Amino acid sequence: MTSMHDDQLHVDVDVATRLIREQFPQWAALEVRAVATAATVNAIFRIGDELAARFPLRAAEASDVRRSLEREAAAAREFAAASPFAAPQPVASGEPGHGYPLPWSIQTWLPGRDATDDDPAGSAAFATDLAHLIRTLRAVDTGGRRFAGAGRGGRLTDHDDWMALCFDNSDGLVDVPRLRTLWRDLRTLPEVDDDVMCHGDLTPPNVLVDGGRLVGVLDTGGFAAADPALDLVSVWHLLDRDQRAIVRQALDCSDVQWRRGMAWALQQAMGLVWYYEQSNPVMSNWGRRTLDRLLDATGG
Repeated sequence: MTSMHDDQLHVDVDVATRLIREQFPQWAALEVRAVATAATVNAIFRIGDELAARFPLRAAEASDVRRSLEREAAAAREFAAASPFAAPQPVASGEPGHGYPLPWSIQTWLPGRDATDDDPAGSAAFATDLAHLIRTLRAVDTGGRRFAGAGRGGRLTDHDDWMALCFDNSDGLVDVPRLRTLWRDLRTLPEVDDDVMCHGDLTPPNVLVDGGRLVGVLDTGGFAAADPALDLVSVWHLLDRDQRAIVRQALDCSDVQWRRGMAWALQQAMGLVWYYEQSNPVMSNWGRRTLDRLLDATGG
């Protein structure tokens, strides 16, 4: 399999099994199985029927990863306490070993199919569920927290260099001239809303679907204060036109907020197509679908 990242680490089921059995003997008798997903950040292994181990895939300083996992665990607990839909709960933290150099984590396992396998694009019920989730998260007290950092959720113009790189790498893959024009039109939208609590990455691999309904939310360790428009990336990644309108009406989005959501979706999807074209076609293809939806919605 082609690696997704130049600095990608290797961890297989044998290594994961050894680490789990040595560090958590209470689960030594449980079968450990690799999980095939479109995930790009962690390798995931099931432990029995109720737990999952997550091993970071990109090389980093162990101390930095440990602090990051601690922050993610705290955010995941806060998300699970607030979410109207099921979410994983942190359970334990593991240490490096057997050639794997980083700390790792264990959380509860949520059964179900994610939206890369069970597409909810045409489901009005899913759209209603999604609006309910976003509205509930927005109501969580920020406790004075504000967006911090340079990732998605702050100033759009902070991403100009990234977008230039994406455009340069996307010739022949997508309609770069039209997408450049769209970014130029969206990037200077004003910041009109106070920060609220956001999941931060409501994408197809991170939502579980059953019968056209939202039943679970994954990868919740990024729950934090950010631009309210950030979680609106979900409507472009997940929904058709009519279902997007349901979410917009339910959340009473202003024109600026809605268009900022478009900008964040463009920023995210623009990188997916070229970066994962060979190594993760599922991720690349839904990024392309999102870009098509954005262009269709703007007549671009």
